[in-house]
Amino acid sequence: MDIIETTTLKAAGIDDYLSDNSCLQKRENIFNLTQKAQEAVLCPKDYGAYNHELRHALAARICLLNNDQITADHYSFNAGTYRALIDPGNTGHDFDLGHVLNFIDKVATRPRDVTEKDIKTLQKAGVKDPDIVRLAELNSFMAYQIRLIAGLRLFKGFES
Repeated sequence: MDIIETTTLKAAGIDDYLSDNSCLQKRENIFNLTQKAQEAVLCPKDYGAYNHELRHALAARICLLNNDQITADHYSFNAGTYRALIDPGNTGHDFDLGHVLNFIDKVATRPRDVTEKDIKTLQKAGVKDPDIVRLAELNSFMAYQIRLIAGLRLFKGFES
């Protein structure tokens, strides 16, 4: 895969900075592995209770909660029927996902405040443990990617 085709570099907007000798080009493996991780988290074969469209909506929501409209726009393209959940103001009750959105939002914005009680709340709402792990994986990947993109955007200001 050409690294400019990765979500990370598209969202960072640094395609003009990818000369053959650039330090970014020399890190091609990182961008390709990040893309593979993205595909594994957003479009896994075994997606459990949360299909690919919902995962994209949650990813876009996490981006908005972290003030990244550009990356949110990328993920919203595949949100399908769950597009309304991208809005952090949406409680998710129309989809019976209020408990999931509360957890996603808290992990995305206040991870240090997540406690065993939050996990128990999901379990009481009927979310199975493997799906709780899947939600945590999605949030963890998005935290990584959002920070990587933010750093790459800063890089644009330093390379001439």
